[in-house]
Amino acid sequence: MNPLTYFNKIRILPLLIVPALIVGSFAPTPAVANPGCGFSNRNLLAPVPAGYFPSGLLNLMCRSDLPAWYLLTRIRGDSDLYITEVTFQPGGQTGWHSHPGPSMITVTEGTLTVYHDDCTFETYSAGESFTDLGCGDIHNVRNETATEAKDIAVQIVPHGAIRRSEADDPKCPNVPRCP
Repeated sequence: MNPLTYFNKIRILPLLIVPALIVGSFAPTPAVANPGCGFSNRNLLAPVPAGYFPSGLLNLMCRSDLPAWYLLTRIRGDSDLYITEVTFQPGGQTGWHSHPGPSMITVTEGTLTVYHDDCTFETYSAGESFTDLGCGDIHNVRNETATEAKDIAVQIVPHGAIRRSEADDPKCPNVPRCP
């Protein structure tokens, strides 16, 4: 006899499904991500949405005449390149998030504080640069000053990937949530 027919005959299938639905409705839900506020992005490549690099084109190696400088980049797979200007209003923040690939960021105006999910942070002022490895590195960038701040971000991600993934708020006591 077909097991499904047997379940239908004794009407046990609904008895198995209903408790599972009830228990599932009381299961804990993950914390909601902390959305950003007071910031905006401008694509500096517009009208092109992103630069496209086929696999192998970003395999770069360069030895400079300067003995202390050496470049090695090796990316397997197609990649997209984004260049974005991010403007932060006073008190603005990106919210907790990560990226699927690395970003190179330079603060061009004001001061920004980068918080990590272990609640550590660094502060950068105009002219200073920092990197974000991506690949699950969770962070939140905030303008904690009374004046506007800006940065330029150069980002490399797998072709077609979502550039930003929202992350749960790690509830760092020194990072207020957006209103």
